[in-house]
Amino acid sequence: QVQLVESGGGLVQAGGSLRLSCAASGRTFSDYPMGWFRQVPGKEREFVAAISWSGSSTYYADSVKGRFTISRDNAKNTVYLQMNSLKPEDTAVYYCAADINFRRPPTCWGNEYDYWGQGTQVTVSS
Repeated sequence: QVQLVESGGGLVQAGGSLRLSCAASGRTFSDYPMGWFRQVPGKEREFVAAISWSGSSTYYADSVKGRFTISRDNAKNTVYLQMNSLKPEDTAVYYCAADINFRRPPTCWGNEYDYWGQGTQVTVSS
């Protein structure tokens, strides 16, 4: 069992920044890849970013590449999403997810992730 708790969401003006955190507990966090996804009501969940178990590999959706950075601190069992140059279209509920397959390469496919957090709202005003 894995518990994921996101934090750091809020309201920000376009062009601003936010850093999301996802604290994990319950298993050996450092052995599995993590991802961030987002969802707007009425739309499908969208991949944002993913990071390998070691942090050495990262992947991004084209829509956030160059603006968002995913990172992890395995000593703190936490994964981060630094979001810069935010746009109104980044408004969504952001979820972190854990893939508990041992040291598998990270994926952008949501159905490959086993555990999800409760989500944190990010609202970007124009």
